[in-house]
Amino acid sequence: MSPFDHIVYWHWWVIAGVLLILELTTPSFFFLWLSAAAGVTGLVVFFVPLDLIYQLVLFAVLSALAISVWRFYFKVSPAASDQPNLNRRGAQYTGRVFTLQEPIINGQGKIRVDDSTWKVEGSDCPAGARVRVTGVDGVILRVEIVT
Repeated sequence: MSPFDHIVYWHWWVIAGVLLILELTTPSFFFLWLSAAAGVTGLVVFFVPLDLIYQLVLFAVLSALAISVWRFYFKVSPAASDQPNLNRRGAQYTGRVFTLQEPIINGQGKIRVDDSTWKVEGSDCPAGARVRVTGVDGVILRVEIVT
């Protein structure tokens, strides 16, 4: 006889509590959904006593379902932000005007932005010309000459 033969509903609620505490100590939403699945598993086992294997399968299915539903919801309705370009430095420069540090030759040159140097692509023009950032392609800023 194994000590796991007599897993009852309150064991699942203790597991849910431990997972909830673990969620509070980590910077993710992962353990929250496992905790919810453990709580629901405990609720089901409270009303319908199940063998351990069925309890584990129920917990696994509920965990996968809860995580999948959260990921789908988060993808469909992302959190609104008052600074949507916060972690996209290049996008923050769109529309700003800078002076070329190096000339644009064969479509490529460099500008100085604050404390860093960025590669730029645009029409050929001499160093010192004023350019406006029109877009970003990875780490390369797209620019046009300001007249």
